[in-house]
Amino acid sequence: MTLTIGDTAPEFDRRNVKIIGLSVDPLDNHTRWAHDIADTRGAAPNYPLIADTDFAVSKAYRMLPAETAGDPCARTAADNATLRNVFVIGPDKKIQLVLVYPMTTGRNFDELLRVIDSLQLTAAHRLAAQWQPGEEVIIAGSVTDEEARRIYPDGWRAPRPYLRIVAGPPPTPSPADPHDGSE
Repeated sequence: MTLTIGDTAPEFDRRNVKIIGLSVDPLDNHTRWAHDIADTRGAAPNYPLIADTDFAVSKAYRMLPAETAGDPCARTAADNATLRNVFVIGPDKKIQLVLVYPMTTGRNFDELLRVIDSLQLTAAHRLAAQWQPGEEVIIAGSVTDEEARRIYPDGWRAPRPYLRIVAGPPPTPSPADPHDGSE
């Protein structure tokens, strides 16, 4: 599945995940940007954007150097390139992942959903893997064999002593597409 901007809300809602954008541009620039995206991509972003015009959030998360100051509108796209970061913050309020995208690479909701699914899989089932729904998974290294026997009484396959593989949980169905004619 490839998500477009207008499709993201149901997929993130289903995972109980909130999206928020951050930009050093003022709020009126966000409105123009959203209209441009709607005109060129068919839908505007459907998540809130923070106007970080004083660079406080950007500097707190070290996306911009501490000495950054001045009018954000006077800065170039190259000056603000480091704002092309994605943070995944867990329910424990700790940063679980940071992706820094170069200016030439668009951010991708599909890859973020895969990472979120993997993080949630690990939290819920103590599994780890380069994981896609329906694939086999690896029992996390932090789980002892004794714990694994309780959690996975049917056992596991171990091609290496440190690599314990079990069937992954069944994929969670996506919400029905409102345009597919089913109810």
